[in-house]
Amino acid sequence: MKLNRIIFGVPLAILIIVIGAGCRKSQFNINQNINSPTDSTVTYDVVLPAALHASGTIIAGNWGPIQNWMGFWARSGTYAPNVIEETYEITTGFGNGIWNGCYDNNYDYQIVQSKASQAGAGFYEGIARIMKAHNFQILVDVYGNVPYSQALKGGANPTPAYDKGLDIYKDLFRQIDTGILLIRRAVVTSTNSNKNIATNDILFGANKTKWVRFANTLKLRMLIHAYAEAGINKANEIAVINSTLDTAAGNAFYGYLQAGEDAQVQPGYAADKPNPFYNQYISNIQGTQTANNVYYRANEWGIDYYSYNGDPRRSRFYVAGSGGYVGVAYGLPPITDNASPVLAGIGPGVGKTNTAPQCILSAAESYFLQAEARWRNIITSGSSVAALTNTGIAESFRYIGAGDPSGYISGNAGYSDVDVTALANTPASAPGTQPVGGLFTIISQKWFALNGVNTLEVWTDYRRLGYNEVVTSSSVNDRFVYGAGVGYDPGPPISVSPQNTSTKIPVRYLYPQTEYNYNSSNVAAEGTIDRYTKIFWDKN
Repeated sequence: MKLNRIIFGVPLAILIIVIGAGCRKSQFNINQNINSPTDSTVTYDVVLPAALHASGTIIAGNWGPIQNWMGFWARSGTYAPNVIEETYEITTGFGNGIWNGCYDNNYDYQIVQSKASQAGAGFYEGIARIMKAHNFQILVDVYGNVPYSQALKGGANPTPAYDKGLDIYKDLFRQIDTGILLIRRAVVTSTNSNKNIATNDILFGANKTKWVRFANTLKLRMLIHAYAEAGINKANEIAVINSTLDTAAGNAFYGYLQAGEDAQVQPGYAADKPNPFYNQYISNIQGTQTANNVYYRANEWGIDYYSYNGDPRRSRFYVAGSGGYVGVAYGLPPITDNASPVLAGIGPGVGKTNTAPQCILSAAESYFLQAEARWRNIITSGSSVAALTNTGIAESFRYIGAGDPSGYISGNAGYSDVDVTALANTPASAPGTQPVGGLFTIISQKWFALNGVNTLEVWTDYRRLGYNEVVTSSSVNDRFVYGAGVGYDPGPPISVSPQNTSTKIPVRYLYPQTEYNYNSSNVAAEGTIDRYTKIFWDKN
């Protein structure tokens, strides 16, 4: 076994606006119906911090089922089975919070964009365009084709048509470009329309360089998702990132999020207005363990994989229960031995504290995206695949507080889930014919790093990659398989629920029932959709 080889800055008034009353649109007197928002007298500078906080809340919540599917968490034995989730027989009522949250959030950004444009507040408008793109990327990656070009028009079009996911991605690149240009050209004074942006921008504090790097990283994420899609010219898009978009704004090459540059919202979280992940999955404002913290415990397959690698991050992603660092098989019927207090729970590296900022996109993910782009020759110069991958590992250790990764990296030399230059030890087929670690390492390390941080990206990796692309001698021609290339049990684990007859994890969510109720003709035009209908970038 491998284990043996290793041994505050926001004024109170703004804070209340941002996180008081759950930051719902109702506090701005905006209609809750996502197809009929009502404009009001609110201004773009008031809406922006609340919208950014809401973006953080979307990333913090909604992903519990995918955490389970990807082998990180599982239902504890304290709770009865969740049959819909654990049999993968998802319905039109499953996971609607993602759809509702992203569209609701984008209506806020649309208000910011429109009103800032009218006022000539380019910094605000640029942020709104980039963050709208971030939400639409999530929607496409979860649901496929969604309302886009006709969306966000309120009463002018309460039943928007659906756009193709590919077309949405292609337009998002241009929207991000426009957002970057607006931010780079923005002039900020104490009296002009961009005033107070440093306070109201609770993501980067009006740091133009970080905004451009975040936007470029978002574009790179989309390029990596669509690496097999011929309809997107990767070389051209990278050329746009590498080029000077506006000579008047300077000639600096911004690149991507760098070491220590996690994109995190921080409106001034406090004990009574806590970080959204902490509030949902750790402890509430009264200091009481949340129901989600009792429900979600360590997945046996996942926590044991960290143990198998002698990975110091185990004690940061998980906290020991009375039984130690033990998990439960996903979907197992409730038994006393698997009661919540016995099992390991969500750890301090991801739960952090109630005052911690909420991560939207981590520097670790940025480096793993760059590593894959370098491996695929989408990025053709600069740091090597190995250097980028190891920096991604180091950034993961930094983000969750796991210390120095050098012992972990050296102790796993020769194992291709850690060592990007290694041959896989125990191939799925044809021993000894595997390529070097390469892409297998990058994708495996994203799994290790993004536990509870960005599980959507892990699920997307699993869906977009055929295992026989990563391990060319493998006879497995379906989804990516974690662990198998280094002698660990193949994963992610399929639910062991007695009611489950499926051997495949869903590759998308279904459209919400509200769409069938209120936008029926347009959603019907998408044809028959089930949990195995592929997103456009899924070529498996």
